[in-house]
Amino acid sequence: MEETKTKVNPELLEILRCPVAVQSTEYGDDPGRLTLVHDCWLVCEDNGYKYPIRDGIPVMLVEEGEKWKDTAVADLPVPPPAD
Repeated sequence: MEETKTKVNPELLEILRCPVAVQSTEYGDDPGRLTLVHDCWLVCEDNGYKYPIRDGIPVMLVEEGEKWKDTAVADLPVPPPAD
């Protein structure tokens, strides 16, 4: 159902970074870049942390990203659970 998809401002996506990856020196000059997946998840390519977008708001809490780290992108629930 199309209504489950969440739109996020593209300008916001350009500036958001993974809060874990930006603290590391191992990921190069621009660490923590995020990729929008399923229109409701932000995935950090550097470390695999995955952040849900709920009601159009990215939930950038480290605990949240870490909780989904080992979940394959194809297995991420759409929409993200409201926990």
